[in-house]
This record gives sequence, C-alpha cells and structure tokens, in this order.
Amino acid sequence: MANPYLGLSQQQRMQLVLAPQLRQSLELLQAPILELRSLVQQEVEQNPTLEEQPQETEQLDIESQTAEEAAEFDDEFERLAQMDDEWRDYFKQNKPIRHYSAEDAARRQHFFDSLSQPESLQQHLMNQLTLAGLAGTDYQIAELLIGSISDEGYLTTSLEELANGTGFDVAEMERILEVVQEFDPIGIGARDLRECLLLQLRRLGKEDSIAAAIVDTRLDDLGARRFADIARAMKAPIEEIQEAARLIATLEPRPGRSFVADATSYVTPEVVVQKVDGEYVIAQDNDQIPHLHISDHYRQLMSDTQTPAEVKNYIREKVRAGLFLIKSIGQRQQTIYNIAREIVEAQRDFFEHGVTRLRPLTMAQVAALIGIHETTVSRAIANKYMQTPRGMFEMKYFFTPGYRTSDGQEVSNKAIKDAIAKLVAEENSTKPLSDQEMVKRLGEQGFKLARRTVAKYRDELKILPSHLRKGFAT
Repeated sequence: MANPYLGLSQQQRMQLVLAPQLRQSLELLQAPILELRSLVQQEVEQNPTLEEQPQETEQLDIESQTAEEAAEFDDEFERLAQMDDEWRDYFKQNKPIRHYSAEDAARRQHFFDSLSQPESLQQHLMNQLTLAGLAGTDYQIAELLIGSISDEGYLTTSLEELANGTGFDVAEMERILEVVQEFDPIGIGARDLRECLLLQLRRLGKEDSIAAAIVDTRLDDLGARRFADIARAMKAPIEEIQEAARLIATLEPRPGRSFVADATSYVTPEVVVQKVDGEYVIAQDNDQIPHLHISDHYRQLMSDTQTPAEVKNYIREKVRAGLFLIKSIGQRQQTIYNIAREIVEAQRDFFEHGVTRLRPLTMAQVAALIGIHETTVSRAIANKYMQTPRGMFEMKYFFTPGYRTSDGQEVSNKAIKDAIAKLVAEENSTKPLSDQEMVKRLGEQGFKLARRTVAKYRDELKILPSHLRKGFAT
C-alpha cells in the first residue's frame, strides 16, 4: 500500500472569474424593478458615501440623455463633484410623468418594505451553475438554457431554435444541457414529460426498470390507465405493470413546482408603450428607481486639507464604488430602453393587429443592432414586463423563432400556437382533430408544418391528444 503524501503543487489553468463590480452590474441588470430597490439599499447600507435623494417627479427620457460619461478619478473633489452632478442630472430630464404626494411616497415605501422575495427557480439553478466548473462559452450556454427553463422546470424552447437565435452549436448545447439536468431539483431542464420522468428514474438507479420502459414507450397508455394493453405489449404480468405505475406516480411531473411562490406575484412594467399621434412612444417610469448621489459630507472631507491621507484613501475607494453603482443603474435603464426600442420597431404589426402578426425575433438580432452580447439581452429581459396597448407582456414574449408561410411572409411560432388553439376550440368534441388533420388545416392557412411540430406545440399548449379529447368540450 502506498504511503500517503502531503505536499504543495502549482497549477496553471484558464478560468472565467467575474470581477465584483461586473458581477454587481450584471445582478442589477437582471433584477426586476421590484427587486432593484432592495439590492441598491444593501449597497447604500455598506457604502457611507452614498445617499438616496427624495423621489423626483420627473421622468427619465433615455433618448434625450446628454450627460457625459463619468471621468476618471484624478482631481479628487473637483472631479468627484463633476461626476456626481452629471449622474444626478441623469434623473432630472424632460417632462414629468406623475406627481406623488408625501403620503403616496410613504405608501409606496411601505409596499417595497413588505415584499418578500423567496429564491426563484432560476436563482437556485444559477447558484448551482457557479459551482459546476463551467467557463467561457460553456458557461454562457448554461446560462442561456437556465434562462429558457419555465417555472414548471421544462426547457420550453428547442435547442435548434436557441441555436438559431444565438449562434451556439446544437451539439455543444446538448452536452451542456446534460450538465444542467444533473442540477437540483431532479428532472429539471427536461423537454417533455417523458424525459422528465426518465431523468428522475435514472437518478433513482431505475433506468433499466420496467417503469422506465413504460415511460419511454407507453406513456399515453399509462395516462389512460390501459394497464392490460401495456402488459400485453411488454409481455409482463399486469400486477408488475401496476406496481411500476405506482412508482411512476411518486415522481414529480413539474420539477419547478416547489419554487412557485404561493403568495400573489406583483408585476410592475419596466417599459410603457403608448400610441401618440400615430407613433408608438416608449417611456420608463423611474419613480421606483433609487436616485443616488455622493454625500456632500464626504465630498467636503475630500477637499479638506486636514483630512488624513488614510481617510481620503478610504473615501476615494467608497466614492469610486458608489459612482460605479450609479452608473450601473443608468446603464441598466439604457440597455432596457434600447431593447424595448428594437422590440417596438420589429413588432409594430403586433401592436396594430395582435398575435397573428407577431414577427420572428431573436436575441442575437437585437444584440447586433444595439451592440451588446446576446447573453446580455437575455439577462436584461429576464422577468421584465412591458405595458402595451395590447396588454401586459413579458419582454421575452416578443422573442420567438418563426416560419415562412406559403406566401413568403414570416410569422412567429406564437402565431402558429394561437392558430392551433383556435382549431381545437372550434372542433367537434365528438370527433376531435388529430395532429395530422391539424397539419392539413394549418397548411390551408399557409403554415407548412410537420406533424411532430404540431404535436410539440400542442403539448406546450397543454392540449391533450385527440383520443383523450374525444367527448370533452374544449
């Protein structure tokens, strides 16, 4: 037996490490508006040079912003004063959108203080991703996949569609998806119920069991409780099939269920789109955005010749951190505005005519137009909402791959799903449409689709197969 050895060794390797300031900037970008205030408040508590100004009554208009970029920290007090004043003016431009009384401000603050924010499914997965040892493109792919997982725990967009929208390789995405599917909760990242249940059985060490075979090949029969048919097909005793069915019943069909908050979810739009004189105008209400500035007290200490050098050094670092935070908030708003502007430009027909005119749009297209990476777009639209003349929508609603119709027009897959839902709603419940019949009907509308594509969209709409819909009014 070899003797144990204890020693030191050096290793050189490439690893992606986010600087604290960059991590903070990304966190602010990804946070919904209702969470942003608590994040900023934590920074204010840790940085004595930061102060929050009373809520302004003026609307931030990004489009007319003229504040210069914050200059480098060279001349201490004079430079600090210039930078602070520039970013303070950032929140004071153009016409007022709403006036608040002191009572309104107190009520809003009480609302913010009363909010509780349990860990979301995406946060839970991102925490595991930081420990998974992925770097570079692998990390970006994993982040994109996590952002595409629904609240129920399913990957609702195909890898082909994600690849078309981002430029990543499908094979690489498949490999990284296998890593994400090892995360908790068990079954996360599955593309359908079959895969979700098989992932759970594999984790239980039962990937070769009769239960796994039933899930893999006879899931529809299992859902209809046709145990005798399954037993004949698998040449197994019906008692064994029933025992396997009891095991399958203990599995979780919706892995993300435990992360869905029971409390009412409050949604505040990041962007409001209104039609004014025939044009769609974008507005951002920044009354709920913390308005920060550098404390006059610490600025005076910096200019005081009696202030010890070590105190000035401490203040200097805190001021730098404070100015970076203020700038990050401004950049967050700028980025969200830029994305909203491109959405409005691309989806004007949707605002005019509804979902049937929703155009295909990918994050890569928007990223190229505004000069950022597509993963930044993914972060910026996560859990963000847009109020439009057509109602309130998640910003990611407007990002969807599409198809070309027989007359050459491009339509989004949401328009196709809407057409499928309409066909089912109008069908004869005694003779429901099969997937193949829906392919034919959709073809008559100009949508040329494969049967498996219709079946996939039907599953995503939670519409049962035709033999299970028979006799039930939709």
